[in-house]
Order: sequence, then structure tokens, then C-alpha cells
Amino acid sequence: MKILIERDECLSSGKCVADAPEAFAFDDEELVVALPGLDDLAEARAVTIVRNCPSGALRLACDDACRAARIAPAVL
Repeated sequence: MKILIERDECLSSGKCVADAPEAFAFDDEELVVALPGLDDLAEARAVTIVRNCPSGALRLACDDACRAARIAPAVL
């Protein structure tokens, strides 16, 4: 699972920076940017951070590994 940032939608509320300072920071324009720690966030924490974004600038994306873990194999 990955968190995508829509910088055009960022309101600079700082919720993500406060909730996960190891994963988010503000740039010179006061818009959120990802830090290397973003990929290390636990899934439940990532979901909470995305839900708490007041502007909706953060979104979840499920990569192939995420999809594989969620789709149970068919029983033949």
C-alpha cells in the first residue's frame, strides 16, 4: 500500500506532518512532501493518516503486493 500526495489539493493543515513527522514535511511553499519514512508506515496508521487529511490531498493506492495479499486464491 502506498500513500499518494496530490499537492494541488494540499491546504497545509499540517495533520499529516504532526501525525507522522518521519514520513511527511513541508517544503518551501508550505506544501506537504514525502520523506523516506513514508514507505515504512504500518498499513493501519497509513489509513488513519489519509482519513485525517482535511483536504483529501492524501490517497491510498494498493500495489501488486497489496492486491495479492488481499485476494484469496480460488479453491478448485
